[in-house]
This record gives sequence, C-alpha cells and structure tokens, in this order.
Amino acid sequence: MANDPSESGAGSSASSSRPGLPTLTVFTPTFNRAYILPVCYDSLKRQTSKDFLWLIVDDGSTDGTEELVASWMAEGAIPIRYHKQENQGMHGAHNAAYERIETELNVCIDSDDYMPEDAVEAIVRFWREHGSEHVAGIAGLDVDPAGRIIGTELPERLGTSTLTDLYGIHKVRGDKKLVYRSQLTRQTPPYPLFEGENYGPLSYKYVLIDQLHPLLLLNKPLCVVEYLPDGSSMNIIKQYRRNPQGFAFFRKTAMKHAPSTRERLREAIHYVSSSLMSGNRRFLQESPCRLHTVLAAPAGILLYLYLTRTSRSTARKVEKAAAKG
Repeated sequence: MANDPSESGAGSSASSSRPGLPTLTVFTPTFNRAYILPVCYDSLKRQTSKDFLWLIVDDGSTDGTEELVASWMAEGAIPIRYHKQENQGMHGAHNAAYERIETELNVCIDSDDYMPEDAVEAIVRFWREHGSEHVAGIAGLDVDPAGRIIGTELPERLGTSTLTDLYGIHKVRGDKKLVYRSQLTRQTPPYPLFEGENYGPLSYKYVLIDQLHPLLLLNKPLCVVEYLPDGSSMNIIKQYRRNPQGFAFFRKTAMKHAPSTRERLREAIHYVSSSLMSGNRRFLQESPCRLHTVLAAPAGILLYLYLTRTSRSTARKVEKAAAKG
C-alpha cells in the first residue's frame, strides 16, 4: 500500500472550486487503534452526504492498522487516503495531516470517536449558507454515546466567536468539534516537536487561528466522543509529566493571547508548573508576560508539586484545563 496520500485514494487538487474535490477532509490520527477504528469507518460509510474524503494518519502503528485500511480501500465504499509515519505523537500526526489536506475544510475525528450519520451533510450545508473568507470555520458540538452534550451548548445569541472567547469570556465548557478552513491550518505554524516528548496541546494552532478570524457557531452534534482508558484525555496528568516542554511552549502562546487578566494568570500558573517539570530555569526571562508569571509563581509551584506527587491519571480541574489547552 502506498504510504503517501497523494499516491492512494481519491484524486487531489488545491481548492474546492476545482471539479472532483470534496468540500471536507475528515482526518483521523491513529496509533494502535485497529480494535476501535472500524467504528469510525462504519460511521463514515453511513454519512448522508458523500462530500468528503477520509485521511488516515497512521502514527507508527504495529497492530495491523495498515492491512485493515488496505481492506477498506479495496472495498471502495468511501474515498480513503492513507499516510504512515514514524511515531511522533498526536500533534505530529496533526502536522502530517495539515500538510496533506487540499480540500476547503477539514475536521479531526479521533480514532476512538465517530460521526452522526448527518454530520458531514450538516457541515457542508451550514458552510455553504454562512461560510466566507471572513470566518475560520465552524465550531459544533461533541456528544457522548447517549447523545448528551459534552459540557455546554454554544451561545445562541452569538453567530460567531473565537475559541478563546468561547471559553474565556462566554464560559462555554467541554470539548467542541472544530471544522477549519484548510488555508488557515496550512498557513499557521506547525506544532513544535520536542526530543523525548510525544504530546503537545492542539490548542496552540487554534489560538493562532483565533487571531485571524472567528468561528461560525453550530449547535448541532458533529462528533460522538468516547473517552477510552488509553486515550490522552483520561491520562492528562501523565501527559503533563511526560511532555513539559510542549505544555510550557503552548502556555506562552496562550498567555500572550489570553482574553482577560484572569485567563492570563491561569495560563501563567500552568506555564510555571510545566517549566519546573522541564527543569527550565530561565522560564521567567522567556515568559511573554513576566509580571503575571511572577504573580502566578506560588500557585504554579503548588500545581507542580501536585502533578508530580499525585497517583491519579486525571483530575477534574486539570482535565478541563487540558481540554481547553
């Protein structure tokens, strides 16, 4: 099987205005998830709109994922592109996806999640009615398998908002499904990779896109989310410990663009904690908000002590912060 998406699956072009190219790329980073990936595949086969292709980024799986995907490509039920690379972690897989996406829009559906059967139809219709160069994409809802909204709905009174403002000002809670214009995910910098680490907060790129355009808000479920025991959401404290440089890098970006003093202090607390974990003694000099970092230092030290000593793999407050960051 070809490992580069330009060599397998549907044809490609640079813009959705060119004939034959779907509007949407659904991309799925995966690592040793052959046991659950068929659930996502089945949901894509059931989509009421076929105006999409599925890009699978295999981040070094050794569990037969490649052979499984080859069998699906042979079926020809939906257009599939497949790219396999050495393991780089979730953010490295996102980098690979964004480098290869050529459709107008893209959305990430994780390997343990799936889409309601009308999700693609809802995205494409809503975008055709309201999309433009003046918005970054669409923010929709995540729901659990019972159909319950993860966190809160999006504010009905707003037509658009940045993701930062949704959480920081409008007090939205819980993960939301983000559909982005591919032009913007390409033009913003990729996630940095740090030696010895394999996870970085995906919100780094989202915060940068926030500085360009707001998102359209769609109060409709676009993704069904299952938090599995081997997923990053259920092991966020371990991620903090194992990837402090990635988290500290993100917190500097989040501090710089925080919508309020309170949010800036919150990001600074996490920045101090992650910097201590990484052994970076120059964190104050490197901070984009030195005064806030000084004020946040006592709380940051306490968070550092908690994260390095607790035996828990996730914590409610930490998980909420990670969901945002």
